[in-house]
Amino acid sequence: MSVIRQDVSLASIFWSELKSALLATLWMCLLAFPLMTLTINPTEKTFIFSLERMPYLAGGTFVLSILWRFFLKRRAFQGITKAVHQSGGLPEDLTKGPKPTWVTVVMGLRHKRLGFFLLLAFTIVLPFVSSPYTVNIMVTALIYVTLGLGLNVVVGVSGLLNLGYIAFYAIGAYTYALLNHYFGLSFWVCLPLGALTATLMGLLLGFPVIRLSGDYLAIVTLSFGEITRLVLNNLEVTRGPRGISYIKPASFFGIDLNAAPKEFLIKWLGVDPSMDINKIFTYFIILALVILTIVCVFRLENSRLGRAWLAMREDEIACQAMGINRTRAKLTAFALGSTWAGLAGVVFASHITFINPASFSFLGSILILSIVVLGGMGSIPGVILGAIVISALPEQLRFFSQYRMLLFGALMVLMMVFRPGGLIQSTRVVHIHKTKGNGQARLKALTGAPKPKTGGYS
Repeated sequence: MSVIRQDVSLASIFWSELKSALLATLWMCLLAFPLMTLTINPTEKTFIFSLERMPYLAGGTFVLSILWRFFLKRRAFQGITKAVHQSGGLPEDLTKGPKPTWVTVVMGLRHKRLGFFLLLAFTIVLPFVSSPYTVNIMVTALIYVTLGLGLNVVVGVSGLLNLGYIAFYAIGAYTYALLNHYFGLSFWVCLPLGALTATLMGLLLGFPVIRLSGDYLAIVTLSFGEITRLVLNNLEVTRGPRGISYIKPASFFGIDLNAAPKEFLIKWLGVDPSMDINKIFTYFIILALVILTIVCVFRLENSRLGRAWLAMREDEIACQAMGINRTRAKLTAFALGSTWAGLAGVVFASHITFINPASFSFLGSILILSIVVLGGMGSIPGVILGAIVISALPEQLRFFSQYRMLLFGALMVLMMVFRPGGLIQSTRVVHIHKTKGNGQARLKALTGAPKPKTGGYS
């Protein structure tokens, strides 16, 4: 018998990857050559040819290509190692780690609680020690957190692709804007009304799409979002594309927060004098809504209804065969998901004090869906982190000027390649019931059948 061995040297792998990186660099330089070498002189109306930026493009492309291939190889190696571990190819001592004890569990819970309280304290202190610009960004980020958690119920947990989620956001915002503009209703009265209106519209959308799934459901929800925007853009009562302005912000029992309370905060807490205290109040309102949303969504996911949503996401036919009411599960998913969008819309209208249909375009739905996918579908911490990254990262990349959205898109592509499950993937808890004894005792524990007698002593 002859044994054929195929050895691949590290040098051959290195030269192969180097050639691929050089080829990618060459292609990039050829494609970007006109953009990087030609500039327009508007005063003389002439073209200026320069090769100064080409070396930077070539070097950057080469380094990024090498890093890209390195991480792809590393990811493939980790997959092979994991498969070997699962198949039992390595010794048992290497595949099994130390078993957790009650001490490690208690310390882990203590650290989690400590981290939660530190994070809560940081979010409470943040508006008093930061600038008005930072507070505005954080309010926007928390609004997107609420929207992401609401869409996570529909897409991440229930598996219903909704591309018109921005419509419920617009419905909540316009509910407060119209009631405040024409009837003078306050923020606190319109907050539950906006949520209720969005819930009813969610049910109205849910009835026609009960039997739809996949691409067909996406097309219908996309159409609903665009129809809502066009209706708002053409109705006279909504003032069309002019929008509604001078919307009153949220007030604290009718007290002017920029009078005596502002002087107290400036004197004793060192708040920035240019800070609008109404913005700080709006920040705490949306922070309370985020905490309420997290608690409600967590309780829903671990309830009987949440398990029905998970079963529907995995397989609708098997879900219905198990006796789960698929109609009720879909309707509740659409209704509850749209409720949080309505709440966020009311807060958004009070925060901006001006809205128009252009604020609720299809790009908004894609942005919210990107939050759910990037953070991790079905993962509450992942959606929160994804919302903060999506809303705050473009603001922090402003120093890249016109290239910041290109860089943002590149980061999204890298995330989808190396972390397809999201920043924080959702975990599924599996409960295993263990019984002691022989096989007949375990059979009795599972089926309730008596242990058969085989003669002699039992």
